Amino acid sequence: MNILHLDSAITADASVSRQLTADILARLTAGNPDATVTYRDLSTGVPAIDTAWFKAVRVGTDDPTPQQQAQIDTSNALLAEVQAADTLVIGLPVYNFFLPSQLKTWLDQIARAGVSFRYTAEGPEGLLTGKRAFVAYTAAGTPMGSDLDHASGYLRHMLGFLGITDVTFVAADGLAIDREAGMARAQQALEQIAA
Repeated sequence: MNILHLDSAITADASVSRQLTADILARLTAGNPDATVTYRDLSTGVPAIDTAWFKAVRVGTDDPTPQQQAQIDTSNALLAEVQAADTLVIGLPVYNFFLPSQLKTWLDQIARAGVSFRYTAEGPEGLLTGKRAFVAYTAAGTPMGSDLDHASGYLRHMLGFLGITDVTFVAADGLAIDREAGMARAQQALEQIAA
């Protein structure tokens, strides 16, 4: 089993999503002691896509400049980690009702027409199939699935768009209101995870 472990919380050791991704990872590796784990902390920064990125990565060039080659290499490396993974473990702390900007930028880097998805006469088709994802959703006051939650549905949609449709959420929400109850809900979800 190849696991890609992504954290995105900016709160370091105080992060509940980091705690939950570690708990999910522990459950997965307990049943698969030979699993390979690739870890990426998105909070340290993911280069944003822009016009220069579009020209280098999406349009392409036969003779890239050093800056363009660096953009190509970064995007390719992020995508290669997903392509090599059987399982993704993703930390999703909710900031202002949405994904952390670093997680959104990571999605922007890996969503590449012709590589991670393609357009067909029947509509878009994800090319990153055969994978599963576990998402640690944490929020101080945004209940998962509520009208205020613009994060979980978007992430599920984007993963599905890329071909990853087996997605399980472990939610610790309402932490600012009743932390104990939020953590208890997450623990119940964790207990359902089998390697």
